[in-house]
Parts: sequence; structure tokens; C-alpha cells
Amino acid sequence: MLTIAAALCMLFLTQISFAQDMSVEGLLDKAVLLSDKGDNAAAAEALTQGSAALESEAKGSDGTLKDKLLGKAGDLKSLIPLASGGKLQSGVLGKAVSAVKMLIGANRISSLLGKGESGLLGNASSLTSNLGLIKAGSSILGSDSQSKLGGLIGEATKSVGGRDKKGVAGKLAATASSKSLGSIVSLVGSAI
Repeated sequence: MLTIAAALCMLFLTQISFAQDMSVEGLLDKAVLLSDKGDNAAAAEALTQGSAALESEAKGSDGTLKDKLLGKAGDLKSLIPLASGGKLQSGVLGKAVSAVKMLIGANRISSLLGKGESGLLGNASSLTSNLGLIKAGSSILGSDSQSKLGGLIGEATKSVGGRDKKGVAGKLAATASSKSLGSIVSLVGSAI
């Protein structure tokens, strides 16, 4: 009997550890996938973990979209009862997750921009990842906003590699890209 209890405890702790290791966007993608498969209980659990992780990230953020992220965390929490009851349409959850991805990416970029030049230099992989999140969620936008955002992301992506350079070249790349990154953050903030 003790062995079964120990095994269940280990399984529970493993699941908690696994959830803590997943990113906000990973947890929310998992919720969408599980919802699409019809696994309502697991989808509700992933959504619970994802909304808590989103709230935690937002509270610890110094980005300009912090309040919007907190609002989206509340929106996701309101979907949990629907998910657990099997009444959540996957399109609704998918759209909500896409909006959250865009806000997460834009808020993380905003945090880096807030640090000035030092926030941009040496952070090419983070910027690329966050631009990818914004692009992944942009399908929920109208065609005009999506087109404008796509152009801005293209501009910013071209100069990402230069941000990891040292000296004058890196500073020039950071300065040149900060305007397009700021425009991306503003566009996402106004669109969502």
C-alpha cells in the first residue's frame, strides 16, 4: 500500500515539475491541443496552469502591456469551467491563446526596450523567439493590421543578428531596430 502511495506522490510531483518547466505559451498550446482531442479534464488543467503562469509572468513584468496580460489571464480563467464541462469550442480557445501569444511576445520585447541599448544587445535569440510568438498569433488580426505587423516583423527580423555584435556595429543595429520593435509593441497593444 505504501508503494502505491509513493508512486502516486512521485507522479504528482513529476507533473507539477513538468508544468513548472513549460513556458506560458507551451501550457496554453497544450490546453488547445487537449481541448481539440476532447480531453476536457486535462485541457482544463493545462488552461489552469497556463493562466496562472501568465498571471505570474505579467505580475513580474515591467513591460508596457502588463495590464493587458493580466486581463487576458482573467479571460482565460473564465474559460476553465467551460473547458472542464466540455462546452469550450476549440476556436474560442485558439483565438484567446493567439491573442495571449501576441501580447506575451510584445510585452517581453517591451521589457527589453525599456532597458535601453543594453536590453537589445546580446538578446537576438530572445527577440527572434518573441517576434515568432507575435507572428504566430497574428492570424486573429484583420488583414490590414496583419499585413502591417508582418512588414514590421520582417524589418525587425532582418536586423536581429546585428544585435549580438559587439561595439559600434551592435549599437547601430540596436538603435536601428528599436524603432521597428517599438512600433510592433504599439501595434499589438492597440490591436488587442
